[in-house]
Amino acid sequence: MDIELARANMIESQIRTWDVLDQRVLDAVGAIRREDFVPPAYRDLAFADLDIPLGHGQVMLPPKLEARFVQELAIAPGDRVLEIGTGSGFQAALLGRLCSQVVSVEIIPEFAEAARARLARLSVTNVTVEAGDGADGWAKNAPYDAILLTGSVPVLPESIQRQLAVGGRLLAVVGSAPIMTAQLVTCVAAGVYRTEGLFETSIAPLQHARGPGRFVF
Repeated sequence: MDIELARANMIESQIRTWDVLDQRVLDAVGAIRREDFVPPAYRDLAFADLDIPLGHGQVMLPPKLEARFVQELAIAPGDRVLEIGTGSGFQAALLGRLCSQVVSVEIIPEFAEAARARLARLSVTNVTVEAGDGADGWAKNAPYDAILLTGSVPVLPESIQRQLAVGGRLLAVVGSAPIMTAQLVTCVAAGVYRTEGLFETSIAPLQHARGPGRFVF
């Protein structure tokens, strides 16, 4: 397989056609070796438009979703970003290419350790991977300019919204299969949030995601 041709085709035929047109995002996707984050057994599928199994019932999201999420967050160079659900580490590397600092939280210790090793090999120095449960966010490093949940939640906990800085953005896929919506929440003033529905999709749930009536305040 011609890796660079496959990467270019992924960007042109999958990502651009999903309305990802921000050149900074496209350049970041092109610069990060996605194939290095895919389990060896699925390396030939690194650029395919599908979920890639990671083990423990978790998956690596399709490239078009990863890129679209980043574009919708409008990441700025000076931003501090929280990612909940590190997985392979690819999304964290993509975020790190565009911002100042990423804190990525992973509930599966094996994944956290592997992601740290991959990021270190690729000299990604502005991403910190924390092993822990991010279902309520990661308050010790708050506030953040952007927050991304890589797994779906039935409802969005207010505890996570409160970890946004004023002007900060949060992207999460909210709902229950098969009806879920990618939502962008913006903190427009202290304690005041604006929510916008972006597009329909369906992704695997975030572990320990809290349902209605189980918010942590």
